[in-house]
Amino acid sequence: MTTPALGVDVGTVRVGFAGSDETGTIATPLRTVPRQPQARLLREVEGIISERLPECLVVGLPRRLDGSEGDSAADARGLAEQLRRRTGLPVEMWDERFTTAAAERGLIAAGERRAQRRRHIDAVAASLLLQSWLDSRATLRAAR
Repeated sequence: MTTPALGVDVGTVRVGFAGSDETGTIATPLRTVPRQPQARLLREVEGIISERLPECLVVGLPRRLDGSEGDSAADARGLAEQLRRRTGLPVEMWDERFTTAAAERGLIAAGERRAQRRRHIDAVAASLLLQSWLDSRATLRAAR
């Protein structure tokens, strides 16, 4: 199944992944992978890519409230570059401000306990950032 995009939420401990449907309309959380060891993370990414066959990767860019970039953004850009080199896929950075907070609120509302939330939050945040990216593309297509 070819999908337009794979969303990637880069955390310091875990990396969350989300995939879009074939039409590029809906983002769905896929899984969360430990950030270390890096070799395992890269193997997991390659596995997800071979399963989903995305056309591009959308990596969350954690900007500060004022829009500037700090250490977390530099870290996300570094991983994005590694993924681009490793997979050969185009990588697009996407503002992910507030996605983790929104993901946590949604998981709390769904009744997930703290330990469950920790395991799922990065994948849910990845789906929120990917959904935002998909919606933006749909808006651009509609405007043409």
